[in-house]
Amino acid sequence: MASVILILGLLFFAFVALGVYAGVKAVGAAKRGVDRTISQARRTVEETTLRAKSYGQTGVGGELAQLRLALRTSMRATQEALQAGVAEDASLAESLGLFQRLSVHGHELDDELKKLEREPDRATVASLLPSLKQRTERITHSADSLRWAARDRARQFSDDSLDALNAQIDVEAGALRHWTVEPDAPVQGQGGGPQGDTSGRSQSQSRRSQGPGQEQEQRPGPGQGSGPDEGAARAITASDPRRQAGYPWQKAPRPETTN
Repeated sequence: MASVILILGLLFFAFVALGVYAGVKAVGAAKRGVDRTISQARRTVEETTLRAKSYGQTGVGGELAQLRLALRTSMRATQEALQAGVAEDASLAESLGLFQRLSVHGHELDDELKKLEREPDRATVASLLPSLKQRTERITHSADSLRWAARDRARQFSDDSLDALNAQIDVEAGALRHWTVEPDAPVQGQGGGPQGDTSGRSQSQSRRSQGPGQEQEQRPGPGQGSGPDEGAARAITASDPRRQAGYPWQKAPRPETTN
């Protein structure tokens, strides 16, 4: 009895621990989902603000907003392309590692541009714009190179796969048309070909070697039909013309009487 109680107690604690673990995992997943949603919403709002500043604001502030918008757009597009391609092509893992190292410089530049937007000394910020533009172009150029290289690689794989598929389809189409022959190829089994001449000569030689009696036996008799079964049936059951009736409604002829 004590062992049964002990086993039930262990099962109860096991179920409780499993429930607590599942609850913690669910809460963590929900928290990560909420954080992801908040970060996406914050990024959308920030990019919308940058786009509005780049179009509606002139001077140093507008140029800084344009640099940040170009940097963020290029980096996000490259990240999405590499992360989507690495699931199908494992060789892109090295490219993704290089992009992560590039992202460190991108985050540093974005933070610096964000701080300069709140800088009151516009003259100093204007003097720093050429170097900031050069850094932004270098980072975006590297990100664009990785992204387009990954896309070109995926397109080349798709073209190679399509070429192989077209070749297989051509082979299968030729196999399905197996009855077609070349126009110059000799037709086998006809009288005009060499096989027809050989078969005709062999038949004539066999007829000459047979005697007249054998040849007469081979010829069909007057009571035989075109087929061997039909001729044999008529030979076994000889028909009497007086007993034959053309159709069911005709009467059979009466037998002749002798005086």
